[in-house]
Parts: sequence; C-alpha cells; structure tokens
Amino acid sequence: MFDNLTGRLSGVIKTLRGEARLTEDNIQKALREIRMALLEADVALPVIKDFIARVKEKAVGHEVMDSLTPGQALVGVVNKELIEIMGGEAAELNLSTVPPAVILMAGLQGAGKTTSSGKLAKWLMEQKKKKVLLVSCDVYRPAAIQQLALLAEQIGADFFPTQTDQKPGDIGVAALDYARRHHHDVLIVDTAGRLGIDEAMMQEISELETILKPIETLFVVDAMQGQDAVNTAKAFSDALPLTGVILTKLDGDSRGGAALSVRHVTGKPIKFTGIAEKLTGLEEFYPDRMASRILGMGDVLGLIEEAHRSADQDEAKKLMKKMKSGKGFDLNDFRMQFQQMKKMGGMSALMDKLPAHLSQAAQNVNVDEKVINRTEAIINSMTPQERTKPDILKATRKRRIAAGSGVSVQEVNRVLSQFEQARKMMKMMNKGGMSKMMRGLKGMMPKMR
Repeated sequence: MFDNLTGRLSGVIKTLRGEARLTEDNIQKALREIRMALLEADVALPVIKDFIARVKEKAVGHEVMDSLTPGQALVGVVNKELIEIMGGEAAELNLSTVPPAVILMAGLQGAGKTTSSGKLAKWLMEQKKKKVLLVSCDVYRPAAIQQLALLAEQIGADFFPTQTDQKPGDIGVAALDYARRHHHDVLIVDTAGRLGIDEAMMQEISELETILKPIETLFVVDAMQGQDAVNTAKAFSDALPLTGVILTKLDGDSRGGAALSVRHVTGKPIKFTGIAEKLTGLEEFYPDRMASRILGMGDVLGLIEEAHRSADQDEAKKLMKKMKSGKGFDLNDFRMQFQQMKKMGGMSALMDKLPAHLSQAAQNVNVDEKVINRTEAIINSMTPQERTKPDILKATRKRRIAAGSGVSVQEVNRVLSQFEQARKMMKMMNKGGMSKMMRGLKGMMPKMR
C-alpha cells in the first residue's frame, strides 16, 4: 500500500547523506520532497500543511547525536509526527457499559460495512470472549441481510433475522430487546449505505443512533477512495457522534492518504484496519506501527503477533521436536508450513509487514501464491503412507498423484525436490548451520529464483 510513499521518503533520506548537520536550507529541500510524496499519496491538503509545519519546527535546530546521520535524525522527527498525526496512541474499543454494548456501523455502500461487522464480531468472540449478536438494518438491499446472516453462520455468532418491509428503527428496538433477554455482551448493528451522502440516509442513521444509544459508532471507510474518503468521513463526523474509524481495503492499491488524513479531519481515532477479504482480516490500529511501515521499517511486532494468533501451537511444538531430533520431517509437516502461511494472510500479507529492504528482496524472489496452492493440492492427492514415507513415491504413484491433482508428473517431481531441500534445511538448523539454512531457503519456496 505505502510502496510509493516509502520509496519517496527513502529518497529524501538519501539526499541528506554527506550533510554534517540539519540546517534550515537542507531541511527545506527535504520538506519539499516530503510534501510531494504526501501529495502523491493523496493525503488531504490541510493535513500536509500541518504536518510539514510541525516537522519543520521540530527539525530546525534539532541536535544530531554523534551516532546519527542528519538523515536518521530527520527520520526520527518524521516518525514522531507521523505517529502524532495518526492519533499518537492506539485507541481501544470501548465496551464499558451495561450489556449489551451496542456498536453502530456507519458508512457508504461498498465501503465494507457488512464484512467489517462480521470481522469485528469474530474478533470480539475470539479476542475478548464476548457473546455477540449481529443485526442488519439495511432494508434497501436484501443481499445485505443475507450476507450478514451467512457471515454470522460462518463465525458462529448469533443473528437477529429481519425483513425488507420493516423500518430500521423498529428493527433496532427489537434486536436490542432480544440481545438483553438472551444475555448478549455485544450487539453489532449494520446500517444501510448509499452511493453518496444524502439527507435521507443521514436522518435514518441519526434516528437509529438516538434509539440505540451505542457505546461505539464506527465509521467504515474504504482506504482506496483517497481524498473522497476524507470528505465522506467529515460529512459523517458532522452528522453523527462518531467514536472511531475502521479503515478497510488497506491491502489494496490505496496510496495511504486516507490512513494519514482521516484522524486529522474527523478528530476520531482509527480503531481497526481491514487487510484481507478473509474474516480474520481485521487488525487493531497502532499509529506507531503504521508510521514504522510507512518509513520502510516494517511491523515486525505485528508480524509476530499475527504468527502467534494464527499458528497452530500444538503443530508448531511437534515440528520443533522434529527439528531438534533431526528426524521425522515429512510431507505432512511440509504442507503444514504452507497452511500456516495462508492463515496469516498469504505471502503478500507477510511481506507487507517486513522492513522495506527485506520486502523488496522477497518480492524479487517472486513467490507465486497459485503455485503454493498447487503444491498443497499435490500433497493432498497422496495417501497418508506416501506423505509420511515419501521415499516410496516411484513412477506409478507419481502418475496417479499427478492425475488426482490435475498437474503434470514434472510438477509432482518439483514438489518432492522442494521437500527434499526443506528436509535438508531442518538438518542444517539442527546442526546450527544457520547461514547454510538461509542459502537453502531459496530452493524451498515455489517459484523462488
């Protein structure tokens, strides 16, 4: 998402190489480049003006420590101001009320309100151990009600059924009463959207807000809208007592402007970001981590947390035992590695959180997600005995596996070759040969060159 902005900011830092200290002259040149980078990222103009003014004020006369270059010193200033402009500290979801805590979802049609409602319900159930009820007040789009009912079924949340001939206010009252009687901790209310701001929509959602008295009114906005996202956020903020923002499609082709602008324009914190279509694709928003990603330093802490949250801990422990013994690593373990990666959002999601230099190196390696899926399909076409004893795989078995997975025998051989390289890596790790293991990594992943 932030590739272009990260690249431009990295270029600014390079221009300061060779400078002995930060001066008003070289800072002015750097700020001119930063301004252009923010404009290209579709950041709102008032936000850019305020940001540049604050960076200039902090940077001019900034003492550069002996251990830092002027470029590094400027990065420190820019990093602090990026964190500040996105809210300073992470804002937690407020559930401190007599149950059920009502969460009202607002936003335009197509922003991802319904999907975000399902994601948020799943997050509350898994992370906060809450009993959640979902209800749709979108009586204008029958598919919205059906979509939310399907999402509720997928995540195991309760759903309050509604009809298109009901009034949104009546639905809200009935759902709240049901949630109270059935002891739900949280009621998430999905509301109707429009293709643009209109008076009828604003009046309807304002009435719902008055009736339900939500503890959280979350504005769901599409990060790919850029400046339009900020204008829409301002309109909703003026009409509703918003408590926070969910920024969706942050893994798309957005240039990052909405992430940097929405807090400044609305005065409301970004509480969550949507980073994938999967129902697990909702993350708490941390301004410091986002600033780190923008500056090309990655979000390693977020990556660790995602690994801990998504990984099967029992399977990981079994694999560690095999690694320590240097024996027993089979095709089941090989397949499990790909499955764990997919749970974490796939290779692209992992690379997005790596520091820029590592991410670029990984992209040059060119990992094809489709090939990873084919690899898994090939292993799934094997019998349990073949997966645990791959040495028995001769020509006849390979032809059967190829036919079963819809690939050529050459593809089956490729997977077996990659497995052998992975097995060698496990032995190297057991012997402490980390440098050898890293060299071996190149051949393990599909489509790595």
